[in-house]
Amino acid sequence: MLNLKAKPFNLSAADIRWVQSTLAGMDLATKVGQLFCLVIVNPDPNDTLQKMREAGVKPGGYMSRPFPGAQVQSLYRLLQEQAEIPLLLAANLEKGGDGIAMDGTAYGTQLQIAATDDETMAYRLGLIAGREGRAVGCNWAFAPVLDIDYNFHNPITNTRTYGSNPERVLRMAREYMRGLQESGLAVSIKHWPGDGVDGRDQHLVTSVNTLLVEDWDATYGMIYQGMIDAGAETVMSAHIMQPAYTRKLNPGIQDVDIMPASLSPELNIQLLREQMGFNGLVVTDATSMAGMTSAMPREKAVPASIMAGNDIFLFTVNLKQDYEFMLKGVETGALTMERLDEAVTNILAFKAYLKLHTRKAEGTLVPDESALSILNCEEHRAWARECADKAVTLVKDTQALLPLTVEKHKRILLYVLGDAGGYMDEGGGINTKFIQRLVENGFEVEKFDYSQLSGMNMWNSVLMTDPLGRLKNYDLVLYFASLKTASNQTTVRINWAQPMGADVPKFVHDIPTLFVSVDNPYHLQDVPMVKTFVNGYTSSQYVVDALVEKLLGKSPFKGINPIDPFCGLWDAKL
Repeated sequence: MLNLKAKPFNLSAADIRWVQSTLAGMDLATKVGQLFCLVIVNPDPNDTLQKMREAGVKPGGYMSRPFPGAQVQSLYRLLQEQAEIPLLLAANLEKGGDGIAMDGTAYGTQLQIAATDDETMAYRLGLIAGREGRAVGCNWAFAPVLDIDYNFHNPITNTRTYGSNPERVLRMAREYMRGLQESGLAVSIKHWPGDGVDGRDQHLVTSVNTLLVEDWDATYGMIYQGMIDAGAETVMSAHIMQPAYTRKLNPGIQDVDIMPASLSPELNIQLLREQMGFNGLVVTDATSMAGMTSAMPREKAVPASIMAGNDIFLFTVNLKQDYEFMLKGVETGALTMERLDEAVTNILAFKAYLKLHTRKAEGTLVPDESALSILNCEEHRAWARECADKAVTLVKDTQALLPLTVEKHKRILLYVLGDAGGYMDEGGGINTKFIQRLVENGFEVEKFDYSQLSGMNMWNSVLMTDPLGRLKNYDLVLYFASLKTASNQTTVRINWAQPMGADVPKFVHDIPTLFVSVDNPYHLQDVPMVKTFVNGYTSSQYVVDALVEKLLGKSPFKGINPIDPFCGLWDAKL
């Protein structure tokens, strides 16, 4: 049982009385309902409420996907009004207010923040996420990400991390948390026990943190301990195994019995709670991920996740079925009443820490519509511009190409790679803003037409018969890549459009060639021959504006490499 008077909740006597009296007034169904935090994929409140009625569930909280801010606020207001016990309302506020409100500020990915090497930028990210999340009714952020981007093959960590340096990860994450908490929201540090070592994705497979105990202690352990000591309220327990620590804490355990953290009492109770002294709330990562569902039978996994030390069960595969699995677990003893009461107490203590019980009595759980004016406000946009200016990184320019000038590089052939949105980002089309900025500065930009590389006619085209002759029409070949990682995509490589590589930068010694990436810092593994390479880390208007300013020499490059953009390849540095 948590020490409710101690950090991070520091509850008063009155708060504790509310927790205890509320728990005492609950029947079994209400207690089990509190364990569930459900995802909202439709902003229509009637859709959400109807699903709850059909399943007979009164959940403890919700996490919403991004929708227009006014819709989210209206939905959250209705949900809070309908709930007898105030709700936890969460969002993935990893890179700004756009994690909950489509019209919120897209400040920048965590890797962009890391590239500034300026903790003020991380603090501002927390402020923006907190202010804008609070404006629509959020009280809980599933952020910051504490993963370390050790493996450039990992399709998820990538720009969602603060890089590959553990000390920088902790510095930035701590400042994000300070800004968010000042705004009235709580953090959920993730993805315990740490992603970024494995090259696989826990959405699709139970992944593994393979570090030895002493190496984990010096890296992920150092970061988590630092965040716990600084007052992190909640931890998100992921579908990631840590075999070294599991074996240390449970000598003799068979390999087949080693579980991901979401199902591991060794990692959640013995390591996180007992050894590291965490006194807050633990929530699973999304339980619909294959990393959990493939670990054991669903009927067993649902109650086992709470028995393993998690307090909240995030999302479901089938709401009614998972709810019944949890109830059955209590009835059979797979989930003891003692552990159930402990988990619900922890949930109520977290709600009391957020003052949800007093705010419900005051009618202030969700602000009025005037609060929405802070979404994408001028101050937040100005901060985003400054962050982009400090982050854009010149990785290499061994051909001394930059700065670009109209006199030398007026005619540009532009290849656009990707730019169709990706994980937690349904946008795309940022290349049009890039082209617009170049044209405004006097350049002539021809966007390569990929339809030329389809059908049999391509074999007779000038692209194949006289590519060098065609290139004489241009002064510069420029690649603009917006290739986002995604949870259904197991590689982060460039897939070229044509078998013989008509769109590949083959003629880097015949025409100046420049490669710009705004979403993935690791493309040099596929284009090591390119002599000038720039990383922007986030596909936003702010980054595009900063990119053009720096490419034209109007502003110096200020960003540092928060990871190894050369992917350990010596030839990529040439």
